[in-house]
Amino acid sequence: MRGNELLTIGELAARTGLSVSAVRFYERKGLVHPIRTSGNQRRFLRSDIRRISFALIAQQLGFTLPQLAEELAKLPEGRAPTAADWQRISANFRKVIEQRVAQLQRTLDDLNGCIGCGCLSLKKCALYNPDDRAGLNGVGPRFILVSRKVALGLD
Repeated sequence: MRGNELLTIGELAARTGLSVSAVRFYERKGLVHPIRTSGNQRRFLRSDIRRISFALIAQQLGFTLPQLAEELAKLPEGRAPTAADWQRISANFRKVIEQRVAQLQRTLDDLNGCIGCGCLSLKKCALYNPDDRAGLNGVGPRFILVSRKVALGLD
């Protein structure tokens, strides 16, 4: 296949390991934009292999299809994305992933501490939430959504 040749939907599916119906699904979600031939057949750019591959990886990392479509919309149409294009997108995703890692770390830290004391009550716990101070800063699992210091008003 030459570099400037367009791909059929079957070829794109084979190159990405997806079914044809999955490629159509990604098209409906705005992740790829085929060119229509005079016979109304779909033709895809070779760069769509990268777009779909990116979407598959990003979904494994927990990103939603609307998030992916928003980021992929920033890439150029009609040409393969450059390293700089991908770096811009990866910088945005890196921030989200770093926030998730911090939240997971807080979850691990607070979960071990809470179960360790034996009271099993964040409302009554004198160690982790004296006088239910976290409740003053909002509803929900405050120690997980924000740092413990912020939840207790210590920061």
